Amino acid sequence: MELVLVNIIDGLVTGLLLFMLSSGLTLIFSMMGVLNFAHASFYMLGAYFGYTISIYVGFWPALLIAPPLVGVVGALVERYGLRRVHQYGHVPELIFTFGLALLIEEIVQFFWGKNQVPFAKPEILEGAAFSISGMDIQAYKIFMIFISIAIFAGLLLVLTRTRVGLIIQAALSYPATVQALGHNVPLVFMGVFGVGTALAGVAGVIAGPVLGTFPGMAIVLGSIVFVTIVIGGLGSLWGALVASLLIGWITTFAATYNLEMASLLEFLGFEKPDAVYDSLFRDLWTLSLPQVGPILPYLLMVMVLVFRPYGLFGKRGH
Repeated sequence: MELVLVNIIDGLVTGLLLFMLSSGLTLIFSMMGVLNFAHASFYMLGAYFGYTISIYVGFWPALLIAPPLVGVVGALVERYGLRRVHQYGHVPELIFTFGLALLIEEIVQFFWGKNQVPFAKPEILEGAAFSISGMDIQAYKIFMIFISIAIFAGLLLVLTRTRVGLIIQAALSYPATVQALGHNVPLVFMGVFGVGTALAGVAGVIAGPVLGTFPGMAIVLGSIVFVTIVIGGLGSLWGALVASLLIGWITTFAATYNLEMASLLEFLGFEKPDAVYDSLFRDLWTLSLPQVGPILPYLLMVMVLVFRPYGLFGKRGH
């Protein structure tokens, strides 16, 4: 029972970290209809900016300064890059953001090198916050949980309860009308893109000390972010949250329990293959759940696309 509680907390941390990253991408897509392939690269920039700033002024100022800097970079990218290709359709946008991801990775390697940098957690969050039957729950994990919940609550409040949120949602569906009412729609788009990339920067500063800050960190989480928003539904903030938590718990529990696939397949009524033509299936019987765990989110995505192509919380119109 204690291990289950620890896994629930660890899965919650993983899921909410994934939400911090996917929420910005969800916000950008819901507003602009752009699938930003470079989104995880802004997450990486957040980690490196946070590391550099923390060297001079410490972790906490870095947490406050680095995400806005990433947001400014994102806003400039939208204003002077993405906006120019937006008029040509989705394919040029995807090519542009894919090229941008490669460019950011090369820039990171040029300035910070190819090795992992020593981005450290703040001393106050070192050690355990509490214990569950002798198993320590790290204080930094609890901090990550509260930051993620605060981001979700803040986004939900702004988008549903404020005038800014109403303008953002109206600009998505009726840009010409919003423009006629005196609002600068291109400026709104640039602001949304900047905020979305700043959220990725927050995730980078938070995750950098625990997951490692290195040039390949964008690739590690890049694909799983798109899996998350596909499962949750493109453009759905609630969908991003639910899908992130599902993926966090699935991968955490799968990595912990050493269940053999042979036992599961026999429980489902399959017989162990022994014929020559069944040789392709023999390897499946030798696998364990921790080995299969990394592909489970992708299997979940396939199942969601088969039975609900627009995602768990998506709309048919997307």
